[in-house]
Amino acid sequence: MTPAQLSRTVLHTVRRAVEDDELCVAVPERVKVRTPPRPGCGDYATNVALLLAGGEGDALVIAEVLRRRLVLAPGIARVDVAAPGFLNITLDATSHAQLVRDVLSQGSRYGHSDLLAGVSVRLGSASEVRAALVAHVVRGLVHAAGGVVVPGHGPLVRAVPVSGADLLRSLGGDAARWALLRPAGHDLPDVDPARLLSQREDNPLFRVQYAHARTRALVRNAGQLRVTPEPASGAYDHPAEIGLLGLLADHPRIIEAAARHRAPDRLARHLVGVADAFFRFHDRFHDRFHDGCPVLPSGDPSHQLKPSAVHRSRLALADATGAVLAGGLHLLGISAPEHL
Repeated sequence: MTPAQLSRTVLHTVRRAVEDDELCVAVPERVKVRTPPRPGCGDYATNVALLLAGGEGDALVIAEVLRRRLVLAPGIARVDVAAPGFLNITLDATSHAQLVRDVLSQGSRYGHSDLLAGVSVRLGSASEVRAALVAHVVRGLVHAAGGVVVPGHGPLVRAVPVSGADLLRSLGGDAARWALLRPAGHDLPDVDPARLLSQREDNPLFRVQYAHARTRALVRNAGQLRVTPEPASGAYDHPAEIGLLGLLADHPRIIEAAARHRAPDRLARHLVGVADAFFRFHDRFHDRFHDGCPVLPSGDPSHQLKPSAVHRSRLALADATGAVLAGGLHLLGISAPEHL
């Protein structure tokens, strides 16, 4: 279940509670769900009860009404109420496995949706290099989210004091695009080649591309070991896995928000978050100081661990992460290398 699907489930729950006269509130047009800021608070949280209460002090009562209904919805394992009126929602294990299957079946097009169906995004042409690039990328994001671009004004971004030709000469295509797209529109881009071309952890573009290359290496190595990716229900229970799954599930909403607000920087920052979450997940199972099972069987061939359902599930999660990173980079016009 993606955040968009969960949002619709919560909204439907509110509507049904109102229709059944269990709540007397105005049904909102949309409901937002977010990944909780700390572990132990479920997979997603929503403040819909607080919004419906409107500061009248009965948010906890509204939250409890919604909790009793939401816990019966397919794909939801548990719902907890937290003061002053938050709903913390935990998805069942089947939902996690189904998310990975959905990503793998859609590949790099995962995240393309109809969330902007019927919505027109105003966007005009621009001549300055950064504004022109942002406009071009936003058009692709709008189409990916099912919206339509109509004539309007160009993107409001700070210009860079160099030409596009100079940027390409000093940075190359990938780093030049990243330099112009990753900062928020009101921020001045950093175009220093020493930072943007560095193959170090402090370079966000390198981390994203390296994370993608690592996922492809895992899949190649798995092929040599005859391990195939296959998500299994109940396999994803570690916080590092849950955190990565939450970001993958949020990918369609991020694309929609980046398109709606004409802000490709939102997608760029999201990809950095996905890459960092992948390293937390992957390195946990490749660090000799941890006791968990590795992503792939390891050791001397004569004593090698046999591939298990856990190996196949973690490989599927890594493969799905690679698809999300590749799809996001493609929308930004940046390559997703197989090797680094």
